[in-house]
Amino acid sequence: MDNGRVDEADDARGGRDETTEERADRRWTELLQELRVAQTGVQILFGFLLAVVFQPRFSTLAEADKTIYVVTVLLGSATAAALIGPVCHHRLLTGRHLKPETVVWAARLTLLGLVLLFCTMCSALLLIMRVALHNTLALWLVGGMALWSFICWFVFPAWAMARSSNGRNGSDSGK
Repeated sequence: MDNGRVDEADDARGGRDETTEERADRRWTELLQELRVAQTGVQILFGFLLAVVFQPRFSTLAEADKTIYVVTVLLGSATAAALIGPVCHHRLLTGRHLKPETVVWAARLTLLGLVLLFCTMCSALLLIMRVALHNTLALWLVGGMALWSFICWFVFPAWAMARSSNGRNGSDSGK
């Protein structure tokens, strides 16, 4: 690094000519956009889950379905906490000259939140399919959707990174 600029080796790999602080600001802005998308889905799903217990039919569910519901609500709560965490982290550390570290931790919390969201969606789908179908087809459908979601969310990005000659494919927002 020279005068706060990102080193030449990074620039030679196709990186941007920006300071550490500029990079942190850019990555924070990108992360906030990603969080907005994820949080909208979490809010809708979590709101639905919170309302389910107050429906008259809830008391007629089998114990296994009630257990799946409780696990799903807890997963949804953990998901919301992980995806809201970066905002709190940023707010508490603003002005302390820790932006690059804040972005790293916020990115980690966001990835954790996405993994938890995957689990929450699978669990909610399992509950819905069990109630709707009352048979083992529910497990197969949920398994298929879980596999598809896993491929879309994790396999495709991993595949793109593996295909990239430098592991970055022109972007460093996941660093």
